[in-house]
Amino acid sequence: MKYKIAATACALVLPGFAMASDCGEVSITEMNWASASIVTEISTFLMTHGYGCDVTRVPSDTVPAVTSLSENGEPDIVTEMWINGGGEAYVKLREAGRVKELTEVLSPGGVEGWWIPTYLAEAHPELTTIEGVLANPALVGGRFNNCPDGWGCRILNDNLTRAVGVEDAGIEIFGHGSGETLAASLASAYEAGEPWFGYYWSPTKIMGKYNMTRIEIGPIDPEAHHRNQTADRDAPEVSDFPPSPVWTVVTQEFEESQPEVATLMSNISFTAEEMSGILAWQDDNNASAEEAAVNYLINNKSVWASWLSDDAKANLSQILN
Repeated sequence: MKYKIAATACALVLPGFAMASDCGEVSITEMNWASASIVTEISTFLMTHGYGCDVTRVPSDTVPAVTSLSENGEPDIVTEMWINGGGEAYVKLREAGRVKELTEVLSPGGVEGWWIPTYLAEAHPELTTIEGVLANPALVGGRFNNCPDGWGCRILNDNLTRAVGVEDAGIEIFGHGSGETLAASLASAYEAGEPWFGYYWSPTKIMGKYNMTRIEIGPIDPEAHHRNQTADRDAPEVSDFPPSPVWTVVTQEFEESQPEVATLMSNISFTAEEMSGILAWQDDNNASAEEAAVNYLINNKSVWASWLSDDAKANLSQILN
């Protein structure tokens, strides 16, 4: 009940705060995945109660957000733009100077890779490289846990497992039927202290709950990584996973008209590991994105206070003290 009471208290008390300024109307994306929802909740709270903004949340996804920016110049703020998913349309917007990338809201970005439980890595350090895994298939349970069919990572993993010789080493490649079963296989193995080897990504609640070690596949070759995303390549190549850049993006007009709020948004950033921890707390407590944001704000005052202007700090002084 603690997080519900805290959320209710903030909702009741904070609207009474005096505002030193009024930034006017601001539109911000409310993307349909968990980490972006939490970033939007935290940003909305700070803009509303610190800067006096009238914030409108716009339900969206990556492609619709880019389309709206192209056609309408809205919304003002996109809180989690996965740059690789924006396509040519996003590149054209950026090159035309219509949008500005303020900050890596997730640092170093979305983190993909092949992982094993850290307890397995500590017991068998040789398993922290792909060469060590291939030389010891039994130690990782003799199975590679792959993405579901139809996911982009499935094509990539199918090529990469062929390139490094996973099946040749005697490791079964198991394609999961859904993201839920992939997550469940990791959770089940971890809680039983058993081996697990497979693909996963961060930030996610699973990576916040379980201490996992990313194995080294080899040097990162961005061009080879891109080519491996073509199905059934004749000659797949070896490349580790580069981070996927994830930025907070604003329209050029918004940055020019609202420089203080743009500065705030340029300061709001989380490591992928930190965001995974927030998502794990949200899941463990069956909490909404708003409740997860409130929990973060209550327990990290010194962090988010550094994001604020002096006037905004004064407006939020009742909960900073």
